[in-house]
Amino acid sequence: MAEVTNSKLLHIDTGILKDRDACIVLVKTEWNAAIVDELEKGCMAELQKQGVKKIITLTVPGAFEIPFGIKNYWENTGKKRKPDAFIAFGCVIKGDTPHFDYVCKAVTDGIVQLNLTLPVPVIFGVLTVDNEQQAKERTGGKHGHKGVEAAVTALKMIALSADGKHKSK
Repeated sequence: MAEVTNSKLLHIDTGILKDRDACIVLVKTEWNAAIVDELEKGCMAELQKQGVKKIITLTVPGAFEIPFGIKNYWENTGKKRKPDAFIAFGCVIKGDTPHFDYVCKAVTDGIVQLNLTLPVPVIFGVLTVDNEQQAKERTGGKHGHKGVEAAVTALKMIALSADGKHKSK
């Protein structure tokens, strides 16, 4: 099982973004809003702590719609307003039908596809859990705070992208 104590993600600053002009778009779902709002809150606090000032939030109905929301935003935003990264937030809680499996696979595949086609990173901050208790454990409980982790991951991926641009010049 992945434990927050097994990761150096939050304990090293390697790759943390130094350019405070970065723009990050959070795409969050309306389903399981209380949990998703906690993910967003932790993410926003970390981004602000790191000095990021341009944070835009886009809301979509559910996790299935996240990839479309990201793609649509990217395609319909002018060049000057393009984000440096997207962070996808949602929470899919397992029920009694296979719906959980279909939604989890669709959102995962969609975000992978975006990561392979967009020139900016798309961070996976979608909780896929068996119950609400597991979600709470991942929004500040024993498994850390996945919103904070998503923020740090976005900053590191933006820095990685920026390093690649500098090296190719």
